[in-house]
Amino acid sequence: MSVATPRTTTRGVLFVHGAPAALCPHITWAVEAVLDQRVAFDWIPQPAAPRLVRTELSWSGAAGTGSALASALRGWDGLRYEVTEDPSPGCDGSRWSYTPSLGIHHAMTSASGDAVVQEDRLREAIVRTRGDAEALQDEIDLLLGVPWDEELEVFRYASDGAAVRWLHKVG
Repeated sequence: MSVATPRTTTRGVLFVHGAPAALCPHITWAVEAVLDQRVAFDWIPQPAAPRLVRTELSWSGAAGTGSALASALRGWDGLRYEVTEDPSPGCDGSRWSYTPSLGIHHAMTSASGDAVVQEDRLREAIVRTRGDAEALQDEIDLLLGVPWDEELEVFRYASDGAAVRWLHKVG
């Protein structure tokens, strides 16, 4: 007889920092498919890009839901987003960042929201740069997602009077 293992549940946030209005229904459908429930987004103008809108959604689900959300939205023209997933028993926290120019970046996160770089990835960066301090800094910046943070930072800021939810900024 097998014993059912309880699924680890977690929570997180989807931040759509910028999307063309025409994508809004498609984003809604994709998120609903991943979460297997109806969602209602409150789309507001994105002050950093007048033709874009923004929204956010707190979610809860099985561990791995953040990855499924990030994958469901990846590659859509003009879309900028981040997905966070809190750590849960047996699972690290994560953050996925996406921009049209950079693609997707994934970082494991600590309980305090700091990006965590795996030992083997750091060792590989050291080997690849062969003692070139500037090149090593560039590799570490990539591991931490600094280019994604730099590109998304202007979109994270909301206009006067709008709710602002600041993410941990790496770097």
